[in-house]
Amino acid sequence: MPAVIRFLALTCLATGLVACGGGGDTPSQSAPDPVATVECDPANPSTHAECGTVLLGLTDADGDFLNYTVDVVSLSLETANGRIVETLPRSTRINFAEYVDLTELLTTATVPPATYVAGAITLDYGAAEVFVEQDGEAKAAVVLDEDGNAIDQTSLEIRLSDRDRLIVTRGRPAFLQLDFDLAASHEVDVVPTPATAVSEAFIVAEIDPVDEKSLRVRGPVTGVDVADMAYTVAIRPFRDRDGDFGTATVNVVDDTEFEIDGEPFAGSAGLEALAAAGTGTPSVALGTLDVAARSFTAERVLAGTSVPGAGRDAVIGNIIARSGNTLTIRGATFVPRDRSAHFHDDVLVGIGDTTRVFKDGHDADSVSIADLSVGQRVTVLGNRPATAESSAESPTLFVDATDGAVRMHLTRVSGTVNEVLPGETKVDLQSIDRRRVSIFDFAGTGVTPADDADPGNYQVATSQLVVSAFAEDKPIVAKGFPTAFGSAPADFTGRTLIDFTEVRSKLGLGWGSEGTFAPFLSLSTEGLVIDNANPDIGPRQYIKQGPVLIDLTELPSGTSVVPASGKTLFSIKTRDSIRLYSDFGDFADDLGLSLDGATPMRSMHAYGSYDAAGNVFTANKVGVFLLTPDTGNDTD
Repeated sequence: MPAVIRFLALTCLATGLVACGGGGDTPSQSAPDPVATVECDPANPSTHAECGTVLLGLTDADGDFLNYTVDVVSLSLETANGRIVETLPRSTRINFAEYVDLTELLTTATVPPATYVAGAITLDYGAAEVFVEQDGEAKAAVVLDEDGNAIDQTSLEIRLSDRDRLIVTRGRPAFLQLDFDLAASHEVDVVPTPATAVSEAFIVAEIDPVDEKSLRVRGPVTGVDVADMAYTVAIRPFRDRDGDFGTATVNVVDDTEFEIDGEPFAGSAGLEALAAAGTGTPSVALGTLDVAARSFTAERVLAGTSVPGAGRDAVIGNIIARSGNTLTIRGATFVPRDRSAHFHDDVLVGIGDTTRVFKDGHDADSVSIADLSVGQRVTVLGNRPATAESSAESPTLFVDATDGAVRMHLTRVSGTVNEVLPGETKVDLQSIDRRRVSIFDFAGTGVTPADDADPGNYQVATSQLVVSAFAEDKPIVAKGFPTAFGSAPADFTGRTLIDFTEVRSKLGLGWGSEGTFAPFLSLSTEGLVIDNANPDIGPRQYIKQGPVLIDLTELPSGTSVVPASGKTLFSIKTRDSIRLYSDFGDFADDLGLSLDGATPMRSMHAYGSYDAAGNVFTANKVGVFLLTPDTGNDTD
């Protein structure tokens, strides 16, 4: 059985990609494979002028997996005339759980100009590393198919509708984004040991992405052009140390932050330092992709030994406790200099006066080890003593960063509002970077013990950020930095604040292994109303609004789901097909025909915003899973 997750793909990047639109919109004209005077052969560089380019990126929707690492063995595309084109030069190991807030450039594939109608991805679980959270602790999990068998290797088919075919033309790049929605595609049971995650393969092809995220580009530097404010890299995604995944150009601006071999730079000075470092220097860039201009601009660049795992061992995670100059990092990804990265839930880190500290968006001279407080998300560069254990099961892993460096990243806290004051909001804190607040030890965070951060009344400095006057008892999310250790209150300085009026909500609903024939009280082109009293509901039956979990079966009336304005995506999946719509009316028409009294619905998920007072969920994305194969209701 197909094994994984969800696959959101195929984004128009250039005007050369004609006929882009969601299924259910006005259909475009089907185009034949373009004919070139010299046929494109991806293996023959002399023919590449006749080829097109597909850029592949990977991201993930918010989920409850702490780690979900498998090997991607193959990613192929199929043309309208049946030609299969492989886009990956070699297998690559990916931790899908890392990509909630960003997309990683996977490869730039040279492909023949053609109309692409399908594709397939092959995943290998033989050396999978999957962890879920149980009572604040990491617990190993095994991924199972619907029959309860452990998955080894599986291929997932991506079938595009006639209205969503990808047209690749000579010299014009396209962008393929893989969005693996772990939560929507797994039912997790944490009771057994190991925990189990039963997979429902939910594969969607998205032409116009609903969610916009930062893009990350990794790889050794192949050239620097200071005059044009750009450099090029040979793409090496997901910490791969070798392989040819294509090339990419990284543009920089005057405000682009550089950290090269532990030294900070900005703009052209950073490029000059990068040029001095030489070709082959490892680099990681984080920034934005301009779809219209077909260009990537970096906000931050790490290079040389500042790249995790390049010359030094690295630890990436959140500080859950600090005792003197010893930090406890939990939810850690350990990136050794000589081996592949792996998950290690707890790592001890030693720091000292000679530890360099960097803070995203701040001058390096303005921060020190005093700023490293509980909750802070960090990347640590240091050295693992030769005697230290490095297995995921061992609690004794220690990294010495006294002569290393620590980079502070924006940290995400969420909770419910206790009180709104001028310049400050007091929050009942529920999680930090999606980990339960109960795992954090706030001892020592305050000026005195009495001032230590209290998660029940966590003080977030909001400065000029606006919080709704009606926000009390409502969910709130803040992104920023914890206050320097020993300096609270306030406990946290918010750089971005999202209160209940805008906080992203998620709806997850299931009707058991047999599904239900009547999931809705009503269904129209304007919206649908879920039958919350349906006896088949379970085990998924919630709306998650920030940190707040709302049980649908406890609501007094059926929950309405209506389409949002702007970019939307609606999908209907069966065991062997997927149909996509950008128009809710077309989606509702198809769904109404499909729910014919003989076709049960197994699950539904949606993303958007939730109005608890009106019990209305306004959705940017909705996906449903029907248990029978297509029965001719596809409107393509």
